[in-house]
Amino acid sequence: MAKKLAGKMKLQIPAGKANPSPPVGPALGQRGINIMEFCKAFNAKTQEMEPGAPCPTLITYYQDKSFTMDIKTPPASYYLKKAAGMKPVGKRNRPRGAEKPGRETVATVTRKQVREIAEAKMRDLSAHSVDDAMKIILGSAKSMGIEVK
Repeated sequence: MAKKLAGKMKLQIPAGKANPSPPVGPALGQRGINIMEFCKAFNAKTQEMEPGAPCPTLITYYQDKSFTMDIKTPPASYYLKKAAGMKPVGKRNRPRGAEKPGRETVATVTRKQVREIAEAKMRDLSAHSVDDAMKIILGSAKSMGIEVK
């Protein structure tokens, strides 16, 4: 007999750093998901990734309080900022893109770096080839004010 689906939710959690404190704990707790079980499973699955990299996670939970999770690769903007060597700024001490993309450039990346990012993101993108994936990453770079040389 198949499990009865109770719902789905999306969270963005740093790789290897899931813990029961907010925002993870309350989001899972109000849906009846075992928080510690989730944290241990998530941290075990993401230990191969770079620690602290933001991982979009799709959590499917069932009426019997069990769950499955689909962990995606970090966002393209994370990889682009890292490749460009952007320094953290602002209140939250995070790197930022351009305030006026298209008019100002905040950093530059090479085509080789864009290809590496496209290859890393390939399984999560709706592209059939690496060249198509590169076009998607180039669009993200342009909208952030990052120039590709």
